[in-house]
Amino acid sequence: MGSNPSVPTMTTKIETFLKPFLKENLPDVRPGDTVCVYQKIKEGDKEKIQGFEGIVIARKHGKEIGATITVRREISGIGCEKIFPLHSPTIEKIEILKRGKVRRAKLYYLREAKGKRTKLKQSEQI
Repeated sequence: MGSNPSVPTMTTKIETFLKPFLKENLPDVRPGDTVCVYQKIKEGDKEKIQGFEGIVIARKHGKEIGATITVRREISGIGCEKIFPLHSPTIEKIEILKRGKVRRAKLYYLREAKGKRTKLKQSEQI
């Protein structure tokens, strides 16, 4: 069974279908970055934009449509994590506030870390 080059494969069909939904203006978000994610929230008939500021502890699924970042922040001593789909229409914008210098792809150790161990070294550039 030879493959016919004129017939589009299933992966190319999926890619062409998903292309208009992919966002183009996404910043290069990496683990260790302190970001502020602005998300549209609907309350009844009103819509507002809410910011969530924290450290990116994980980035998953690369550049595909299902790409996500996990953002962690401490609110009055209690850790709070949110997983944001990058290409979601509810995400208004992502702002990088600080770059952290890290040597891991996933920073799950920050969940147990207390005090000084939660501080990340600053990277030179933004």
